[in-house]
Amino acid sequence: MTVGIVGAGITGLALSEFCRERGVDTVAFEASSEPGGVIRSTRVDGRVLEHGPQRTRLTDGLETLIDACGLRSDLRVADADLPLYVYADGRLRQVPLSMGAFMRTDLLSATGKLRMLAEPLTEGARDDETAADYFTRKFGDEAYHNMIAPLFGGIYGSDPAEMPGEYALRTVRRMERSGSLVRAALRRRLQGKEREAPISFADGMAQLPRALYERNADRVHLETPVEGIATQGAGYRLDTAAGDRVVDEVVVTARADVTAGLLDTVDPESARALRQLYYNPLAYVHLASEADPAGFGYQVRHDESLRTLGVTWNASLFDRDGVYTCFLGGMKRPGLVDRPDDELGRVAREEFETVMGASAEVLNVTRHPRGMPAYDGSWTAMESVDPPEGITLATNYTGRMGVPARVREAERLAGRFAESETATAAVAGA
Repeated sequence: MTVGIVGAGITGLALSEFCRERGVDTVAFEASSEPGGVIRSTRVDGRVLEHGPQRTRLTDGLETLIDACGLRSDLRVADADLPLYVYADGRLRQVPLSMGAFMRTDLLSATGKLRMLAEPLTEGARDDETAADYFTRKFGDEAYHNMIAPLFGGIYGSDPAEMPGEYALRTVRRMERSGSLVRAALRRRLQGKEREAPISFADGMAQLPRALYERNADRVHLETPVEGIATQGAGYRLDTAAGDRVVDEVVVTARADVTAGLLDTVDPESARALRQLYYNPLAYVHLASEADPAGFGYQVRHDESLRTLGVTWNASLFDRDGVYTCFLGGMKRPGLVDRPDDELGRVAREEFETVMGASAEVLNVTRHPRGMPAYDGSWTAMESVDPPEGITLATNYTGRMGVPARVREAERLAGRFAESETATAAVAGA
């Protein structure tokens, strides 16, 4: 069996590695000159800047890859108990991530806290409600407005009121199996299960995909975009400018619009549906400041006058020499991403100085016109996405978002391909 992989982001690279370990032949094609997809790190004036995910979590799957690549000594681990904040009513207010913090926080009133604790008495998620409807019904207006909307919406750069629960609440539904999100969180704590530590690497998040590429360079082809997928015999043909490659299985890890172009011939209905999916545009503005707070950073409550969505405190998390990453755009102000660099830099700097009370200078501006899946009403198109047998879409719009989820899916797929190859060999031997 040969598995053809479209894309050498973290999913494609992890799949290449896990398949190699299991003796499954793969070939991956990446259009860019660099591996890693949305994970990209650079240095500016000696400082590490993240142009994609700012961090990830130290899950079992990540540890396996880290050790395989020999990156343990370059691992940077932050304190999982660092505080997280929401900017509301003119100042930073701590998000309660523990029972002690819940009792102390001024992000919620006494009435708001009591309403949150009533969550176990409410019903689970419904397909016909938005994420905003769900969280308001479960935790009350105050908790939704002050805490959940900026935090949950911040993950996607979206307004939860525009996010259908059927698509936006998949992770929540899994947590609800106990019947209550509060009960699930308390049970986890009582069982001694701590949150996985936030991690990065000495040279930034991109150090992991670069190392995975180096281990699998013989089966990963950079600057070689796949131009089309066609059926050939019992498998598929991947067409590239460097030549065609016939494979038994195809795994596509590309963005929805790119995937649509590849599926036009073999699955036009899925291709049409994928073209409808909307991505929120985002801009990252990297600042340098002598501000010295301790924490993850902050999200901005949606009704505040600030245009910044939130800020990651890279300096605090991983000792990044005064680096802070500001996020702008999203569903709230998509047109802001198209403004000139100097305007975006000015907005980020001035608003950072307002919130933090410390001066800052602009280091860099990065734009992502298709930044994050919005999980808005356009996502109902996913009902029409059903690729033919032998083609798997392993992406953050068909599965969970985040590096750990992408690695888990890659490991699961590698196991499936290995089992299939073993079963085929057994039949042939018989």
